[in-house]
Amino acid sequence: MRIISGKYKGRRISAPNNITARPTTDFAKEGLFNLLNNRIDFEGIDVLDLFSGTGSISFEFASRDCNSVISIEQNERHCAFIRKVCSELKIDTLQLIKTDVFKYINSCHIQFDMIFADPPYELSMLPNVPDLIFENNLLKPGGLFVLEHSAKHQFNQHPHFSDHRNYGNVNFSFFE
Repeated sequence: MRIISGKYKGRRISAPNNITARPTTDFAKEGLFNLLNNRIDFEGIDVLDLFSGTGSISFEFASRDCNSVISIEQNERHCAFIRKVCSELKIDTLQLIKTDVFKYINSCHIQFDMIFADPPYELSMLPNVPDLIFENNLLKPGGLFVLEHSAKHQFNQHPHFSDHRNYGNVNFSFFE
């Protein structure tokens, strides 16, 4: 995987073989961030990355001078990899929290300008994630929530749904 833009642009990051996460493809990530570039001024925003996996999306936000990036990941191997990359790149705006995403969502009292979630595609709770974000008031006014999911999930009937894009097998639903 590589960092698409920002101060770490072009940096290639190789995840070890023991990582079980499915990183967002570079093709999909580039498409997503091209869309986000037209909607968001990254500098100074607060971002929440749920189900961080390899940290690829968190690193992309950190590279673009976001004020803060909070990454939530439960798997210790994935956390160790994120910590290693943060150390190598000297990223000091990324805070990694090793915990269950649903516990974090239900106990969080912070609001974010941008929330990204990339749960495992087969996660039974995946359809509930948008509701949990809005029920817990995690978005600041004017904030944006992006959910990555497979084609089998549709969110266009959700009251906060605003857009959907797909890049190959990767689908992004946008909520405001």
